[in-house]
Amino acid sequence: MSGRTIELTGIGPVTLVKYARSRSLRLSVTANGVRVSMPKWTPYSAGQSFVIKHIDWIQQELAKQTVPILTAGQHIGKLHTLRFEQVSNHQTVSSWVTGTEIVVRVKPNETSTDTAAQKRAYSASIRALKREAERLLPPRLRSLAATHGCTYNDVHIKQLKRRWGSCDSNKTITLNLFLMELPWDHIDYVILHELAHTTEMNHGPNFWRTLTAMNPQARTLSKQLRSRQPTIGA
Repeated sequence: MSGRTIELTGIGPVTLVKYARSRSLRLSVTANGVRVSMPKWTPYSAGQSFVIKHIDWIQQELAKQTVPILTAGQHIGKLHTLRFEQVSNHQTVSSWVTGTEIVVRVKPNETSTDTAAQKRAYSASIRALKREAERLLPPRLRSLAATHGCTYNDVHIKQLKRRWGSCDSNKTITLNLFLMELPWDHIDYVILHELAHTTEMNHGPNFWRTLTAMNPQARTLSKQLRSRQPTIGA
């Protein structure tokens, strides 16, 4: 494996990596940046041209990866408020979650917007969202399933990057903890969407008939959710 990093206007650093087993150019955009996997025989200039050709898509994907700055007093989920607490040099920087607050300690020589403080705030906020999701979503799922006569076998709460939820062939439903950042009508839509999959495992006409029968606003809510990404401040 060999590679190099180039800088492109409008994108920033791009990593070009050659693999002996690669048979084609492959592009990926993650929180760690833009990466192109290339066959060993491909010139780096071809990788650069490939990136430029897909620059609009890359910029859209990079925008999705941007983590917003978390601020004091910000509401996280349904139950929590974020608070930064300045501490002295001899105190340990840490973070913790109560029933209503996310508390993040900040060193004397840093501000709440510094990278290290933001990482502590983000990590603590994820813990808070998971607690909220585990407390609030399973009962909501049970209630909506009972109302609409649906059955499922199990429910899991996870941090998902792209999807708000999923349902597998065993009728196990997974719900994204970032759902707690959405309004309740959108949360209910996602839950009903997954419940509809307990009988229709695709997105064909029968699926949409089933889902629309449970929620007449399903199509509208689906379109609204397309503009939101699973993250804090979704």
